Amino acid sequence: MTKRIYLLITILFFCLSNAQIKVGDSLPNLKLKNTKNEEISISSFNGKPILIDFWASWCAPCRVANKKLVQLHKTLDSDLEIIGISLDKDSAKWIKAIEKDKIKYTQLIDPNGFDATTALTFGVEELPTTYLFNEDGILIAINPSKEELLNLKK
Repeated sequence: MTKRIYLLITILFFCLSNAQIKVGDSLPNLKLKNTKNEEISISSFNGKPILIDFWASWCAPCRVANKKLVQLHKTLDSDLEIIGISLDKDSAKWIKAIEKDKIKYTQLIDPNGFDATTALTFGVEELPTTYLFNEDGILIAINPSKEELLNLKK
């Protein structure tokens, strides 16, 4: 009986650890709702580098990072697509945070917190967490530095 439990735990751990994307993997084809309640496919943004930013309205470090991303968006708008994915469970708080932080780039929500499909697919363990994909939709960096992002400018 103990061997079966150990085997089950090992298999479960192996499956979960393989579910997370890694550098070199393709942008997952996931669909989420935007602020207008329209379903958007994140894979539809291919063509230029994409920065996926996981955040939540209740996360103080995320709100600080939002200010930096708003500035980065102004600098790199034509060179980088930024997509915010909120793990908020309350969409009203999410929308209020978007307005307060003056976010103009694409915002999507997966309202199941850290149990959200996108959070599990990406392997999000803390907020904020960012994933940089090249123009072909291949993951090239997790939590890239500001310098790495500014180097994308043409």
